[in-house]
Amino acid sequence: MARRWRTQLALFLAVIGPGFITANVDNDAGGILTYSQAGAQFGYTLLWTVLPITLALIVVQEMCARMGIVTGKGLSDLIREQFGLRLTFFLMILLVIVNFGNVMAEFSGIAGSMELFHISKYVSVPVCALLVWLLVIKGDYKGVEKVFLVASVIYIAYIFAGVLSGPNWHTALVSSVTLPSRSVWHSSSYIYMTVGVIGTTIAPWMQFYMQSSVVEKGITPKGLNASRTDVVVGSFFTDIVAWFIIVACAATLFVHGLGSIQNAADAAEAMKPLAGKYAFILFAAGLFNASLFAASILPLSTAYTVCEGMGFESGLDKRFSEAPAFYWLYTLLIAGGAAVVLWPNFPLVKVTILSQVLNGVLLPVVMILMLLLINNKELMGKHTNNRFFNWVAWLTAIIVIVLSLALLFAPGA
Repeated sequence: MARRWRTQLALFLAVIGPGFITANVDNDAGGILTYSQAGAQFGYTLLWTVLPITLALIVVQEMCARMGIVTGKGLSDLIREQFGLRLTFFLMILLVIVNFGNVMAEFSGIAGSMELFHISKYVSVPVCALLVWLLVIKGDYKGVEKVFLVASVIYIAYIFAGVLSGPNWHTALVSSVTLPSRSVWHSSSYIYMTVGVIGTTIAPWMQFYMQSSVVEKGITPKGLNASRTDVVVGSFFTDIVAWFIIVACAATLFVHGLGSIQNAADAAEAMKPLAGKYAFILFAAGLFNASLFAASILPLSTAYTVCEGMGFESGLDKRFSEAPAFYWLYTLLIAGGAAVVLWPNFPLVKVTILSQVLNGVLLPVVMILMLLLINNKELMGKHTNNRFFNWVAWLTAIIVIVLSLALLFAPGA
């Protein structure tokens, strides 16, 4: 028995990374803003969303990991093979546009968090852009993954910030497992925020990056169970962090009537006189880490996806000369995202909203294609979804489609 547990632990440690990293990047500058606004505007009443968020994240990420392990191919590669180049090209164009808007939001998060420590964006943004570029250009997959895993663990800062904010633990815990009173559903802003909190969990880039990471890591069917554990652990950790972000802002900003924030840095700044300098430092440092982390992953995910979909060489273990399209696309996304944030008076908020609208268009398509692929017996063999898991997966897809359409057509979207 002890030997079996040691074997399982060794296998888990060998495959950990893709699921844990991908789930945690979801708590980027945009995600932190969403959770912060949820807590600041509605207190503890949106904590119930964390449980369905976690279930949805586990289901979708496990499907991607399984497809990558069984087929040895990335998601965009499979879409091209099974559904043709025309559809793949359309998806790649949309994904580049959506992800570029997200990259801009990440560099905006870097700028905002560093300005809280009195560092100009004209210093922080170029320096961080250079750092994330060098990390990928000069590193290999194993080295880059280790850096990303460390960045994922740093999210624990939000847990400490939540504790230091002095929340009402009883109310927070009860609100996490019970639906709010019916009266809140008469508020259109509450419904819109509910859609936003749930919808921010599953993004198209996550599915492509997850599967590409599994493939590049070289995980075989022998590591399937350990990979599932990686997905589950990553999903639970990232949503525990999300829970504490909501709690921290509910216990400080909501209690003191400071419900309106424009960006995640505003939440950290407003928290300083309410929860103390340590909570402020942890929240601001967490925002910087999250933004820098996502500014590395999002361009990388886009480069993987486009190159796989178009049949170009890709991968961190290849040199620049071996995969020029991969590295040039990564470079252009980072340079462009950083440059836009430094551009005076650029309408960053409007562009970010547009990227989210396009995200709502793209996500249902990706979800349906994933489900068609994973239920293809010629492709997946005995590893297709079983009846129960298929029911859960299709229900998740339907919910994602409904939420995406709600976001697309909601007032103010």
